[in-house]
Amino acid sequence: MASLKKKSVFELVEPPDGCNVISSKWIFKAKRDASGKIHSYKARLVACGFSQRLGEEYDETFAPVVKHETIRTLLSIAAVKSLHVQHFDVKCAYLNAELPEKLYMEQPPGFEDTNKDM
Repeated sequence: MASLKKKSVFELVEPPDGCNVISSKWIFKAKRDASGKIHSYKARLVACGFSQRLGEEYDETFAPVVKHETIRTLLSIAAVKSLHVQHFDVKCAYLNAELPEKLYMEQPPGFEDTNKDM
């Protein structure tokens, strides 16, 4: 939730009458080290987008990801030419995308704001 707040991903509002409010759920994962011992826990909030209506709340589904073949090709070229390869990670990269549509989602379970003065 801290990442979501830091990136200003959401704003608590009253949804307009007649709009489709998407439900949400938590996905939990235990991260393990090389020996299989749990070293941390991760929680991810996901929107249950299967309730969205095509043409109203979205027009297409697309995830801009690199194909494995492209990565292998680039690494092969770097190896042949003895190039130094660097990498980086964009924390919570999916939170940086701007959505063209307004979406309304239920508050996540366990984080409901009961303040009715919005």
